[in-house]
Amino acid sequence: MTSRVTIPSGASTLSVLVTGKMDGPTILLSNSLGAGLDMWAPQRAVLEEHYRVIGYDTRGHGQSGTPAGDYTFADLTGDAIAVLDYFGVAQADYMGLSLGGMTGLGLGLNHSNRFRKIICACARADAPPPFTKSWDDRIAAIAANGMSAIWPGTLERWLTPDFTAANPQIVASLAQDFTATSVAGYSGCARALQGLDYLRHLGEMSLPVLYIAGADDMGAPAQAMQAMAAATPDATYRVIPDCAHIANLNQPGAFTTAAKEFLEF
Repeated sequence: MTSRVTIPSGASTLSVLVTGKMDGPTILLSNSLGAGLDMWAPQRAVLEEHYRVIGYDTRGHGQSGTPAGDYTFADLTGDAIAVLDYFGVAQADYMGLSLGGMTGLGLGLNHSNRFRKIICACARADAPPPFTKSWDDRIAAIAANGMSAIWPGTLERWLTPDFTAANPQIVASLAQDFTATSVAGYSGCARALQGLDYLRHLGEMSLPVLYIAGADDMGAPAQAMQAMAAATPDATYRVIPDCAHIANLNQPGAFTTAAKEFLEF
C-alpha cells in the first residue's frame, strides 16, 4: 500500500509518503537539506518488508509548505512529532541524513519517549565558525542567483566523482529536487544549521544511536562523527569507504546493511 498525504504542522503543512506494512512497526525517514523524501528509495525497498515506512519532505522542501522566516531545530523536531501524532504512532524508529540526522539527535535528546532507535547519518552535532560561515556564503549566493548557483559545489560534496559519472539519472533526479527547493526553505533550514548545538548534550542520550559516516564526506567528516559516537552512550559507529555525503545513495548496499543490522530485522 502506498499513500501520499498532506498534513498540518503548526501554521504550515508537510507532504508525507506512507508505504510498507500498515500493521508493522513504524520507521520515520527525514531527508537531507536540498533533497526530498524520494532520496530514500533504495532503503524503502528493504524497509517495507518489515515496517510501515513514513517519509516526509522537510519544511521548505518538495511538496511541503514553506513557512516564512528562519527555522530552528525546535521547528524541525516539532514537524517530525507532528507526523507521528497525525498517524497515531506512539513510538517509532528513525533514520535521517545530514539535516535529517541532526533532527534525529534533537528527537533523541528531547523526545526520547517517542523513539526506539535513531540512525544519524552524515551529520554534525555542532556549528564551528567555518561551518557557520559556509552557510552565510550559500545563503547569499542563492539570494542573488537562485538555487542553481550552488548546485555544482553541492554535487561535489554529495557524491564521489566515480559515482556521479556512472549514475547520471540519479544525479539528474537530485539536481531536479535541489533546484526545485525554494530559496526561502533552503535558507530557513540553513539558519537552523547555524544554531546547531547538540554535541555538548550527547552524553544525555538515552536511546541507542547508530552513526553512519562517509569516509570521503567533507560536510560531516568521519572523524567528527566518530567523536560524536564516542560522546554518546550506547552508540554504534560505522564508516563507509569510498563514500561522500549522501551515503545512502552513494553506497546504498553498505548503508542499508548497516541500518538493517542496527535495527535488527
